[in-house]
Amino acid sequence: MTSTVENLQRYLDEIKKNDKQGKKINAFLQLGDEKKLLEEARQIDEKIKQKKAGKLAGKIIAVKANINVKGLNASCASKTLENYEATYDASVISKIKKEDGLIIGITNMDEFACGSSGETSAFGPCKNPQALELIPGGSSSGSAASVSAGFCDMALGSDTGGSIRNPASHCGVVGLKPTYSSVSRYGLIDLGMSLDQIGPFAKNVYDCALLFDVIKGKDAKDSISQDSKKLDLKEVEKIPKGIKVGVLDFKISDERIQTLIDNKIEQASKKYGWQIKKIKIDNIDLAIETYYPLVYVEFFSGTRKFDGRRYGKRIENSAGPEVIRRILGGSEISKAEYRGRYYHLALKVKKLIEEEFSKAFKKEKVDCIISPTVPRLPHKIGETISVEDMYGYDALTIPSNLAGNCAISIPAGKINNIPVGLQIMCDKFQEQKLLEIARGIEKMGEN
Repeated sequence: MTSTVENLQRYLDEIKKNDKQGKKINAFLQLGDEKKLLEEARQIDEKIKQKKAGKLAGKIIAVKANINVKGLNASCASKTLENYEATYDASVISKIKKEDGLIIGITNMDEFACGSSGETSAFGPCKNPQALELIPGGSSSGSAASVSAGFCDMALGSDTGGSIRNPASHCGVVGLKPTYSSVSRYGLIDLGMSLDQIGPFAKNVYDCALLFDVIKGKDAKDSISQDSKKLDLKEVEKIPKGIKVGVLDFKISDERIQTLIDNKIEQASKKYGWQIKKIKIDNIDLAIETYYPLVYVEFFSGTRKFDGRRYGKRIENSAGPEVIRRILGGSEISKAEYRGRYYHLALKVKKLIEEEFSKAFKKEKVDCIISPTVPRLPHKIGETISVEDMYGYDALTIPSNLAGNCAISIPAGKINNIPVGLQIMCDKFQEQKLLEIARGIEKMGEN
């Protein structure tokens, strides 16, 4: 078995060689102090010898730049907070450290999580390790890329409208968006408070489940957080029987992606005897139009603290165009709210979509709903695409955020050597079932 010190050193060497020199991938914005990291790794190895180590002992973990890790910069990949050193650990970081997970560094992202491509970072775009000329997806671009490139065992990201699942799909890794409120957001610099959820990336479903098991649960510092159902990691390895799969009826333009997903579902049905049923979710075509008024207003509200007086620079003077677009949009929508024109109407549609998902799971009695994670292949870094096309990357991931359900993206295969993700959605607090189904599909690729 590889020691924590050996594992850490291997990753540090790989990062120096393939991430930092010439910014080949640009997944990391900051690494921890090497001497301190190696000392911490030695202490974890000592605990392992004494059989006193936690669940994550030996695991090397990267963290998105909008999650506070004491002593490291929580910059949100923005010049606004470029020199802001976190003074405390987010609740998820405290839990990871308690279970002897080793935080290696802070990863790149779309600035303030505003983006779906990884290109809006103030410190240069992150590249896709599977195809360096292509975007890795966003906003948790560096976290997905760091796992995909072999720079760490696991990573943390945040998901507001697909920001974990989108880059997981493009980079060919596993990414989980837990049920809204199942993981504490204390220490997360938020994009949209009613939608944000911290979640894990990993190379496989089991490691994703392991990290989720550590970070989930109620936290006195986050009033909306709740205790999830107990997660049985041994059961994740078992193939669930009698599963009824709902296949999302949603037209996407790239038929190659849909065909790949359909074939995967068909294989699982034949192998495990799972039933398949087409599922239509009413109002799902309004998801993007519903999501952005909510995010614009909540982001505008959340950024009022970045006024240049307490810490960092004034956000309007230091941030990039996508951040400014959302601030201006949120400001204008807020002005119209005296007539309840946009934000409150969007909340009503959000509720309708949530009810439609609930009906699908309870009335149609499907255990999960499967779709492609992203409806198109990633574009080239620097390629000009419309705002509408950019926002369209999240057409299939946003609905789970609006409904508050749990959802996961797992690798489904490749098209032209580019990874494609398969998204599985389950009802609220059904992560156990979600992970078992995901592991069942993952196992088909291991045979």
